[in-house]
Amino acid sequence: MAVAQKTPAKVEVPDWALPGSATHKQVPPPLDFYRETRTSNKKIGVFEGQSDVGAALVPGSSSYNAATKQYTINSAGYNIWYTRDEFRYLWKKMDGDVSLAADINFPDKEGYLDRKAVVIIRQSLEDDAKEAMVALHGGGLLHLAWRPEKGQNLKETKVDQRGGLPASQIPNEKEIGLAKRIGIEKRGNNFALFVSMAGEPMHQVGEAIQLPFDGPFYVGIGFCSHLPDKVDTAVLSKVVLENAAGKVQ
Repeated sequence: MAVAQKTPAKVEVPDWALPGSATHKQVPPPLDFYRETRTSNKKIGVFEGQSDVGAALVPGSSSYNAATKQYTINSAGYNIWYTRDEFRYLWKKMDGDVSLAADINFPDKEGYLDRKAVVIIRQSLEDDAKEAMVALHGGGLLHLAWRPEKGQNLKETKVDQRGGLPASQIPNEKEIGLAKRIGIEKRGNNFALFVSMAGEPMHQVGEAIQLPFDGPFYVGIGFCSHLPDKVDTAVLSKVVLENAAGKVQ
């Protein structure tokens, strides 16, 4: 007797995960909401593994081009924010001081303004883990953000489009929409944001924040479309990953 084929279940997007609109503004997830991270320990470039942190409704994917030194990250996910995250994460376990930097490019220039490409350090792969990150939004916003403890809301320090540059070095509007270079440095318990807006040497912007981590922890790059069930793409290239402070370049 033939077995009836089941119709694939429709992907249901939780109401709290919907992005801002005229009638709805994204809100934090319920305090008891979690999804188990999906992880592959397959090496990719300089990273030991990759994960869909928070298990976005549509699985992510990643690839590495050794010739161009480009990591292409495809990810859905409602956000990297609030008390939990959903994003594709390429990571390496490390301890001690860290310097991490990457060029950022969004191939689809019409993508959602709040999508985020990040260089990020996390205590674990759980969706609500303690973390510190430098994030570049699709609309150009740049910030240093951190989750002080597991399950807590993120805090942030924003940076304007100039990235600390004098007026004579501000890139024009067309250049602002293209690749930028962002970095994060861990020096003991201090975390600092670094940026290059127009090809100038990487420089720190703003004050460092303090956040103690237990080693080992996870260090890497990631991307989130900011749309719960729709995949977008970021390309991160020329990655610098050093087990020392003072090496962001």
